Amino acid sequence: MTDVTIARALRAGTSALALVLGMTATAAFASDAPATAAASSDADGTGIAEGSNIEVTATRPNTLAPVTASLQATQPQSIVSRSFIEDSLPATADFNQIALISPSVSISGNANGSGLSESKAQIRGFQDGEFNITYDGVPFGDTNDPSHHSNTFFPSNTIETLVVDRGPGNASQLGQATFGGNMNLFSRATRDDAGIEVKGTYGSWNTYLLRALAQSGAIDRLGGTEVVLSAQHVASDGARTYSPFHSNNVFGKVAIPIGPDAKLTLLATYNENSFNQPDNDGVTLSQVAQYGKYFSLNDDPGSQNYYKYNHTHKTTDFELVKFEANIAPGSTFENRAYTYSYDNETLSGNDPTLYATATPAQIAAANVVTLTPGGKAVAGVPGYTKTNKYRVFGDIAKARLDFGFGSLTAGTWIEWSNTYRQQRDVNLLTGAPNYVEKAVTDPDTGAATPRNIKFDQHSHTNQAEEFVELELRPLPGLTITPGYKHVDFTRQIDADYNQTTRYAQQLSSTYSADLPFATVNYAVTKQVAVYAQYARGFLAPPLSVLYVANPQLSTVAPERSTNYQAGVVYHGRSLSFDADVYKIDFSNKFASFTSTVPGEGTVFINQGAVQYKGVEGQITYAFPMGIAVFANGSRNYAKTDNPGVIRQQVAKAPEWTAAGGVLVKSGPVRFSLIDKWVGKQFFVSPTGSTVAGNAYDSPVYQSPGYNTAILSARYEIGPFQIGGEIENLFNSKRVTSITTGKTAPFDQYFYQTGRAFTADVTMRF
Repeated sequence: MTDVTIARALRAGTSALALVLGMTATAAFASDAPATAAASSDADGTGIAEGSNIEVTATRPNTLAPVTASLQATQPQSIVSRSFIEDSLPATADFNQIALISPSVSISGNANGSGLSESKAQIRGFQDGEFNITYDGVPFGDTNDPSHHSNTFFPSNTIETLVVDRGPGNASQLGQATFGGNMNLFSRATRDDAGIEVKGTYGSWNTYLLRALAQSGAIDRLGGTEVVLSAQHVASDGARTYSPFHSNNVFGKVAIPIGPDAKLTLLATYNENSFNQPDNDGVTLSQVAQYGKYFSLNDDPGSQNYYKYNHTHKTTDFELVKFEANIAPGSTFENRAYTYSYDNETLSGNDPTLYATATPAQIAAANVVTLTPGGKAVAGVPGYTKTNKYRVFGDIAKARLDFGFGSLTAGTWIEWSNTYRQQRDVNLLTGAPNYVEKAVTDPDTGAATPRNIKFDQHSHTNQAEEFVELELRPLPGLTITPGYKHVDFTRQIDADYNQTTRYAQQLSSTYSADLPFATVNYAVTKQVAVYAQYARGFLAPPLSVLYVANPQLSTVAPERSTNYQAGVVYHGRSLSFDADVYKIDFSNKFASFTSTVPGEGTVFINQGAVQYKGVEGQITYAFPMGIAVFANGSRNYAKTDNPGVIRQQVAKAPEWTAAGGVLVKSGPVRFSLIDKWVGKQFFVSPTGSTVAGNAYDSPVYQSPGYNTAILSARYEIGPFQIGGEIENLFNSKRVTSITTGKTAPFDQYFYQTGRAFTADVTMRF
């Protein structure tokens, strides 16, 4: 590769690891292979995997498909392009809704409308927090466990490409939950050409979005530096009662070439969300009967559901400095230094299920507060304040050396975080302290805990991962990559009043793992590749294992997984498809119990195993004139695997998924009709019984499945594009999730929001 080619690749925003070391399966047939689109800088946005290190053959079906896979894949994957995000989804969609089009992906939540409340994704039955989500290669998530907030960090205007990897990846795939898969987000790409895009949308529930994006193009006097800037504002009344939502986001990225062989990228984004919602969300069946499926809050100041008593303000930021360089022929170095933060400030009623569910006597008994320590309870509205804020710092460094018939990649990831969390009881009528908690004294000092404090806690994490991969290319088109990763992870608590125990504690726990990996990819022809993967996975216990009086009694170890999967990818002129089979053995499932020995309290252990296995596939056929049809689906088995008990599908793990539709990209016309089905699932966990006949088996806690169809159409007139979507075209209002309450009447339900309309106008110049 010449210096000129390298310089062009760097200006295009393509990772040096993808292009400079592009000795891939497709490259083995470079003389007659189809053109590839790894990270195109074309201003029309037709690149398939822009901003990522993934190469996808730019055949006609791949440029039209909502999801596709790379011929270089070493595990099942679904690549979602920016054009699909722009043409077929509401502009307010969060990253889980973008990923939903993929096989084996399902989501729950989003009960206030697309992107107007949080959603949770599941991949093959693995729940949020059991798989990684990354942004430009940086894993992110909460610090008490690696769960995620779908509409808080990265709205759709910050995402160029999304890749769902249904597997733990190679050793170089980093994150705390490297066993349930990876959802990889890639930031908006810079372009060679300057341009401005302004977008406005308006739709159901008085929802509007304003967005602007500006591309500087290559600035010659700055050596070809490229800049992209974006800003977005969203406001809505929300699908549910008294549940308005407001959001602001700004995003900026600068790509600076440093000579012909290096590039520096600076990225920053800031997001602010403000909304009214109970902290303990969901609607009971009694509330549904009286007020409908979309009841949430009201305008009654004497109720814990009063909208002014239930308010959350969240701010986040994410900053990244990435340096890439070709340090010698066939050798590269990359470093990513980053920081991100999250700040959640919440005011909430104690129990939003009481309204219209409990009897007047029960409500009166619950709506009392204690205004002086040890005093008598008086009428009031009990609630609490909540803070959850953290700052994370990290660095990822990797180097790759190519030696002709193979290459060696080695690197390290270090990260640390500081977190502050608190909850305090208040009288929502006045904001005064509510001294309602049980009397607790510190066993060491005898100091009494203030009875309005649930907890007040600082915590920290420190982790390091070192990895190495040896990529061997013994034959043309054949790549064999064994790898190894070592993980060290430490949690620490320094609490004035620890959660659950409510007295001062300083605790820590360290976990380690050695994880082998091996992948094979073989390009059978220039259009067909097969792959296989073996990998071990690891998930550290959550912070809650340190919310105990006697942590030395807990024997909990990290959850482990062993993954086996294999698949095939085909890219033809009119047809593109891939399919795979997988088997995952998951052990050391976290569990806890209350000791019968006085004073021992809660003890955490590992108890149970789950076996995941299934088959997945996706296919697209392209007709002339820019018309394509596609389908994908999965059959997913995720059952407990414990001796002596009935094997049962785990909670919130659909037994199957399916999607299909038609897409048109022809001249000024953009049209799509897409439907996604989520199959049968259970909303409560198996009890481990040796016989049937428990809540798990009740039809109340089972879903036969549900679907969501989106009709989208757009037309370009000069610099303008007009269009819109009808989301949930068939007006499905089925249950998507149930959270069990203290008794069945207090169970909380989440429903599809029904048919919604959006119209939009986009101007580009």
